Amino acid sequence: MDSRDWGSVEPSTLAAVHGVLTDIDDTLTRQGAIEPAAHDALQRLRAAGLPALAITGRPMGWSEPFVRDGTLDAIVAENGAVALFREGDALCVEYAQDEATRAANALRLQQVAAQVQRDVPGATLARDSAGRVTDIAIDHSEFAHLAADAIERVVAIMRAAGMNATVSSIHVNGWFGRHTKVSGARWIVRRLTGRDLEQEIGRWIYVGDSLNDQEMFGHFPLSVGVANLKRFAAELIVWPAYLTRGERGAGFAEVADALIAARSHA
Repeated sequence: MDSRDWGSVEPSTLAAVHGVLTDIDDTLTRQGAIEPAAHDALQRLRAAGLPALAITGRPMGWSEPFVRDGTLDAIVAENGAVALFREGDALCVEYAQDEATRAANALRLQQVAAQVQRDVPGATLARDSAGRVTDIAIDHSEFAHLAADAIERVVAIMRAAGMNATVSSIHVNGWFGRHTKVSGARWIVRRLTGRDLEQEIGRWIYVGDSLNDQEMFGHFPLSVGVANLKRFAAELIVWPAYLTRGERGAGFAEVADALIAARSHA
């Protein structure tokens, strides 16, 4: 592990930040609910003129209320597949894949889901599956428990079927297509701010907590893991640049505190 303490980042670096990209589960939440510290931090970021955009493996249906009520400025759900944001009073939903592609993939997703449940004892679909439109999710730690070897088997089945497969803190997600959390981040930043994320990659922060955040950790110079990321230490290959001292919402609040303080003194 070569992550540095979040408190060591230079205020001048933080003062130049344009916004925050964040995971949701176990980064902002505990047992599925956004923690008060994280909710407060999100509101303070908005007041400071810093957008907070979530990039998550959660489904479109699960994500919609958090955008409708203004908790988050936008969410890219299903690992880069679906963007939800508000324009005035209207909720906007856009997809990375066209309707024909989504329809063609739907049967394939059902077939792989059935195979996983048939071939991996104890494997069950995530309870949020009704809200999913482009992927499948197998619960391993939210309401069910799968051992490490069973999780590996789920991932292997998905990949053998030609799917992308990632393991979050609660689910194994699988989908067809080239979209990822990174492509979703590029998409939502351009869609909402008109900015080119890759041209200013050092001026956006990514905050996460799990194995499926590794691509984002490696992509962002200002990547941050909340402290509960350390429970994956034995499996983690790509560490974030920084770690907070607090877990979940408290860790996210540390990120917001430092950003807002640097901005106010710039």
